[in-house]
Order: sequence, then C-alpha cells, then structure tokens
Amino acid sequence: MSKVESNILYLFSGIFRLAGLAFMFSASILLQILACALYNNWWPMLSALMYVLVPMPCLFFGGGSTQFLTSRDGGGWIDAAKFLTGASAVGSFAIPIILRHAHMISTGAMFIEFTSFIIFVCTILCFHRASLEDDW
Repeated sequence: MSKVESNILYLFSGIFRLAGLAFMFSASILLQILACALYNNWWPMLSALMYVLVPMPCLFFGGGSTQFLTSRDGGGWIDAAKFLTGASAVGSFAIPIILRHAHMISTGAMFIEFTSFIIFVCTILCFHRASLEDDW
C-alpha cells in the first residue's frame, strides 16, 4: 500500500468516526423528541435541558477538552468542573424518574428517555476516546 493510499484510508476512517458520532447524537435527539411526541406530552423535553448542561463544565473549566475528567489532578476549578459534570449527568437520569413518580409522564416515555440518555452518554464516551488520540 502506498503512502497516498494509506493517507486516504486514514482520512476516510476519521470521516466515518465523525459520521458515526453524528448519527449517534442524532439518534439520541430523535428518541428525545419521540418520547414527547408518541405520548403527546412534552414534559420529557425538560431532560434535554440537562443535555445542554452536561458539556458546559468542559467548555468553561476544562478548556474545551474532556481530558481533565479522567485525570487525578485537582484544584478548585477542576474539582468544580468534575462535580458539575457529574451533577448534570445524574440530573439527566433523575428528571425522567421524578416526572414519572409525579405521574406527569408515562412509563414508556421514561424508558425512551433512558435509552436516549444512554446513547448520548455513549456518544460522549466515543468522542472522549477519539479526542485522546493525538492525530484525530
């Protein structure tokens, strides 16, 4: 295999990774909307607010990377960012449970919300793994 073919193959693997991440994120958002539309109740969209809040500590305190989440380094801002990321992730999982307990959403909508959140978390983990590679 020549160097040109190797570079083209490497470029396509990066494009396929990016397309896969986009597909996973789109599937998560689609499930979020379906949980609302199928049951004609838009309260589950409240957990979509938490999807926006999950990456904010990385943007504000981590310099836009996710590498600080797995490091053992501490400090005031880094510890605050880890706490806020964890709190918003737990909130994403807890909001559908609270809404179901209050009889504001149905059980099916709650399980669709859980599936959406699991796909969203897998997307973030795949992005984190891809961002750890230096060449990507």
